[in-house]
Parts: sequence; C-alpha cells; structure tokens
Amino acid sequence: MALSLYVNTERWRAHQRAMCANFPDLVPVCKGNGYGYGHERLAEEVSLLGCDLLAVGTTYEAMRMKDMFSGDLLVLTPYRRDEEPVPLPSRVVRSASTVDGVYGLPGSRVVVEVMSTMKRHGVRPGELGKLRAALEDVRLEGFAIHLPLDRTDGTDSVEEVIGWMDRLRAARLPLDTMFVSHLTANELARLRQQFPQTRFRARIGTRLWLGDHEAMEYRGSVLDVNEVVKGERFGYRQTKAPGDGWLAVVSGGTSHGVGLEAPKALHGLTPRAKGVARAGLATVNRNLSPFVWDGKQRWFAEPPHMQVSIVFVPADARAPEPGDEMKAILRHTTTQFDRLVDR
Repeated sequence: MALSLYVNTERWRAHQRAMCANFPDLVPVCKGNGYGYGHERLAEEVSLLGCDLLAVGTTYEAMRMKDMFSGDLLVLTPYRRDEEPVPLPSRVVRSASTVDGVYGLPGSRVVVEVMSTMKRHGVRPGELGKLRAALEDVRLEGFAIHLPLDRTDGTDSVEEVIGWMDRLRAARLPLDTMFVSHLTANELARLRQQFPQTRFRARIGTRLWLGDHEAMEYRGSVLDVNEVVKGERFGYRQTKAPGDGWLAVVSGGTSHGVGLEAPKALHGLTPRAKGVARAGLATVNRNLSPFVWDGKQRWFAEPPHMQVSIVFVPADARAPEPGDEMKAILRHTTTQFDRLVDR
C-alpha cells in the first residue's frame, strides 16, 4: 500500500521525443528530486534520448549522477571559491557567474553565466573586459543566460539575448555556444536565424518531464476507513467530525511532500481573492487535501501525518474501502513517491 506515481510510459516518451524535435541540441535538466521521477529514472530516459549533455543542480547531484549517466554533466549552480570540494570527473562542466569564479577553475571546462533580468547569477556587462583575461586559463564551453518565465512589462526574451550577444561580440568573446532557458521553439528559431554561426542549446527541465500532464498521475492507497458521526472526536488533537461520513486513512504524508506548497506569485484580483479565502479557511482548520474521491477534492480531516493523511469523506459521497486508490493532485518537484508504475 503506497503513494504511487503511475506513468503512461509511451505517451511520456512521445512528449520527450517531440521536445527534442522542437529544440535541437536540447540539454535535459535533472535536479532536486528529479521532477518527481528521481535521478536514476531520468538518467535512463536521457540515455534513451541520445543526449550528450545532462544538466544537474549541484556538485552533489553531479557526484551521484556520474554513476548513472555516462555523458557530460553540467552543474548549474555557479562555482564559488569557498565551496566544499567534491571529487568529480573531467566530463563535468562547471558554471561560473563571476570573474573570480572563472579564475578559480583553471584547466576546467566552464560555462559562463551572464546576468539577465532575472537578477540571480551572472557576469555583468561592465566585467566583460576582465572576463576575457580570465578565460585564458579555462576550457570555455560557452555562455549561458537564464531568462524570466513571465514578462509583465511586455519586453522580449529574444531581444534580451540579442543584447547580450552584441555585448559579447563587442568584447571580442567567442560566440560558439549559448545556453538558454525559458525560450519557446519559435524564439529559439529566431535566434538561430540571426546568429547562424552560434550553437544555441536550450536547457529544459519542467517542460520536458512534466509538459504532458495526462501522462502521469499520483494515487494514494486507502489503508483504512472509519465511519464517524457529526461531532464525534478523532485524531491526535481529538478534533470533532464536521458531519456524518468516513475518515479515510490514505498513503501519502509529509515525508512524501503531501501538505507542502511553494509560495505563489498572485496576479490579478481573482487569484488574490482565492488566496485570502484559503487563508481564512485555514484559520478554522479547513484545509483542502490533494486527494480526490468520487469526483471531488476532499478536505483534510486533520493535518497530514508523516506517511499517511486522514481525509474526510462526507456521507453523501461514495464510501471508500481499504484497497481503493485516491487520485492525488501533487506538485511533482516536492513529492517523493513510494513506487513508480509504468503503464
């Protein structure tokens, strides 16, 4: 009895192949929890796709992934001189986002990140002169730019990349390869047309592994079902049942990521109103669970436990039974499943 991730394998792989066709020279990204699939499984999928380079988040992920993937590995987190040294093979490419970082990697294969409007990591325009001297001691694999997902000011992602291409060219820096993130296939085609001598490589994670939502589904096994009447007390805190119905004990708790939610950027009145409503319900211990039963998303009966959740199913719904499975609407990047089932 488990929290299971069911995958329509052929459909999932068909989406991967379509992405590779739309983004030639694609660099798959596998970081964090492996987008819900795990590092080992994604390493297998990247090998099946025939990709020569796989991007990971940290040096620690590269250390684990080197035994799962035989191609080159690109570490996305920029190098810092005071970081803990991690033994890595020469096929690992490091990112650098400062001139000092480049100087700290003599003899290494390096991708230099430039500062985008994300304002996260990157070499700034005024540092390009100093950068040219620093690059003499490394094996430059290219430059990279990490772009914003949304552009509420109406600016153009392609124009931002072109601006950097012009700056790099003016600084007499090589434009052989540019790694980009968060561009559409059409935007990438525009860049290739304007800079035919540059190899543009899109680093893609979420759209590659999670782009076809219908290809995957979480389900939690129903372990036990206990009937309750309105006002009856239950659980760790002896909460009162909100009505007649059933308490379904379902696989999937905090250790799986159930009940965890990343902060959201809310735009517009309707999303903000919904956010206020959810916060108001939470103050009276009304929290919607990710579990769906009889066509509706059901409420937590109490906060999720470490490995299970208790879900309240009202009497007007179909009674769950041990052995049933409840669909779970979970965020892949924060979920740890017990088992993965290929279908």
